[in-house]
Amino acid sequence: MRKRVQLTGLLGLWLLGSLAGPAAAEDPVLTVAVLEAEHALTLDNLREMDQESFETTTIWTEGVQTFSGVPLWVLVARYGITDGELIATAINDYAISFPVQDALQQGPIVAFLRNGKEMSVRDKGPLWIVYPYDSSEAFQTEIVHARSIWQLNRITIRAD
Repeated sequence: MRKRVQLTGLLGLWLLGSLAGPAAAEDPVLTVAVLEAEHALTLDNLREMDQESFETTTIWTEGVQTFSGVPLWVLVARYGITDGELIATAINDYAISFPVQDALQQGPIVAFLRNGKEMSVRDKGPLWIVYPYDSSEAFQTEIVHARSIWQLNRITIRAD
């Protein structure tokens, strides 16, 4: 006799996500909320934006990793916001806020590739805010590590 199991809540989302591979290019992976508008972005939308890659170590992985994605400042600039606050949220509702000014050049990226491959939910994807940690001691702090949110699915931009 077969039993049906319904997966609900965060546990169900985690179980389903841990089994899933990389997101399909046409599926929205990131919602950007600016003022009263919400913008659903796909991996293809992100690939169309300026990109950056860098090598760095992280406290969550072993060895040097190569990350590629959209610089966070490019994403913020796309919506014309120069002041205010960013709230980054993960699929498990973990959220962190920080000033828009911290989305600076030579800073964090919204990575969608790690070592040349798309990241599954199980592997901290499909999106991960990553800093070039090895490039500056300023990126090796608890505050920066808390902002390095993986399984990112929403960025809310609140303008001043």
